[in-house]
Amino acid sequence: MPTSAPTLAFVESPVQLLNVLEWAYSGSAPGESVPLLDGVPSQPGRGTGVPPGPAGPGGTPAARMRIVVLPPTDPMSRGQLRRMAALARDEGHEVRWQEARGGRLAPLRALAALAGDVRAARTVVVGDPFSRYVQLLLTLVRAEQLVVVDDGTATMEFIAQTARGERLVRWHRVGGGGPAGRVRELAYAPVSATARRRFKAAKATGTKAARRVEVFSSMPVTAHGAMTLRVNDFAWTRARFGPPRLTKGTDLVGTSLVETGVVDPACYLDAVRTLTRVHGATRYFAHRRESPEKLRALSEATGLEIVRPDLPLELIARRGPVGRTIVSFPSTVVHTLPYALTGTGVTVAVCDIDPDWLTGSASPRARGFLAGVTDTARDVRRLPAQAASAAG
Repeated sequence: MPTSAPTLAFVESPVQLLNVLEWAYSGSAPGESVPLLDGVPSQPGRGTGVPPGPAGPGGTPAARMRIVVLPPTDPMSRGQLRRMAALARDEGHEVRWQEARGGRLAPLRALAALAGDVRAARTVVVGDPFSRYVQLLLTLVRAEQLVVVDDGTATMEFIAQTARGERLVRWHRVGGGGPAGRVRELAYAPVSATARRRFKAAKATGTKAARRVEVFSSMPVTAHGAMTLRVNDFAWTRARFGPPRLTKGTDLVGTSLVETGVVDPACYLDAVRTLTRVHGATRYFAHRRESPEKLRALSEATGLEIVRPDLPLELIARRGPVGRTIVSFPSTVVHTLPYALTGTGVTVAVCDIDPDWLTGSASPRARGFLAGVTDTARDVRRLPAQAASAAG
């Protein structure tokens, strides 16, 4: 059985796993020998037909670590995670697939299976500080360093909430759940409070070791307190893939704002129809959480080719072919694609969300948060919401 790894990462989405690879490539993790994978040394280049990954900055090999995948239940996310796991193994990292959902006892079994590794790790990397399961694992952490890598624009809210000392709540979440939900919240409160304390850097005391906290992000955030911040400029992605071949058309990027209850489905369809006509779009890159029914309706209404990527969009775009213009609603990619596609000649445009598109059940914070995502995007072209609300 493999021994515990000094660096342990927990990921629940393909984007989180991509950003863990970027963090390792940047030279942040302590150097480690290549670990065992199912009792056999990991072999770079095995599994995907892709050559072994490049060295990190300065020509040194990218740091090796153990990555624990805690997969969600939806098939698209699981498929992308398996592809990303293969790329991680190509880089020499150990990947452990750990089911933590799908049954009442699954979380407890996973916690028992991971407890030893969590306690032994010197560095712990997490991709979703809002995840209740990750927060539960954090109660066991004794690491000297805790790293948060991007889980998309949620990082912006994480930084803001920890700076204010607030409870960690996703920006689109609306309170509720009735009496049972409130009971669950009260029961979970001690775990949440412990997780918030873990995200605070601490000096060494007589009984406790020092703890460093780092955020590795492409988002426009500012560190607070003793937290450190480093920019993720997608150096691994740029070194590993591309540059892409450019097509003459425009590509649209889908969003799960309808699925999360933030944007009205009919308004979203009208906006996509207008953007398709005005910008001559031919392809629609679907978000992994978009429903098949919604995508069918979009295709029938617009004639767009619906593409369901098997990897995060940053890698798909970097590999190409990709349109000379990419249009997105406010989302993570308006911050990450300019890094991944720097120097390629691709223009990234972001279309604002009209407040009239928001549902009655949208979180009170939704409007301000989405506006902030757009306002802080770098190297992108701004499209007012009216550009997607035109008649015709």
